[in-house]
Amino acid sequence: MSALTHFDSQGLAHMVDVAGKAATHRIAIARGRIVMLPETLAIIEGGSAKKGDVLGIARIAGIQAAKKTSDLIPLCHPLALTRVAIDFTLDHAASAVHVSATVETVGPTGVEMEALTAASVALLTIYDMCKAVDRGMTLAEVKLAEKHGGKSGSFVA
Repeated sequence: MSALTHFDSQGLAHMVDVAGKAATHRIAIARGRIVMLPETLAIIEGGSAKKGDVLGIARIAGIQAAKKTSDLIPLCHPLALTRVAIDFTLDHAASAVHVSATVETVGPTGVEMEALTAASVALLTIYDMCKAVDRGMTLAEVKLAEKHGGKSGSFVA
């Protein structure tokens, strides 16, 4: 297992120096889901939520979150993102909405945190928009599904 990179030789937290790393095309995909009552899923699918288009607003929130990741996670580098895509799948059998957040850049560091933040905030936005009818919704299994690019190569969960 590799050493933790966000600590210096004295054990103090620091931002990793990426100045010497090559700029490469980097992609990360994070996935997660929110489980809800079947009635809540029907409201989302039917577009009848009082706050508006739940998945449309959640998509914009996820994109915005990816762009703001370095403001939220203290040791993340601010990145020039080249693409953020948020996709949703309705799962009637599990009464859930699945999210997939794909983030890309060309740079010296990866976009895993941006993808995870995008997926998380998209799911949180669904919760916020539907909490008036279902406070028991559960966010689950937010995780890095894939990452490609950089010195460490590819990872597929």
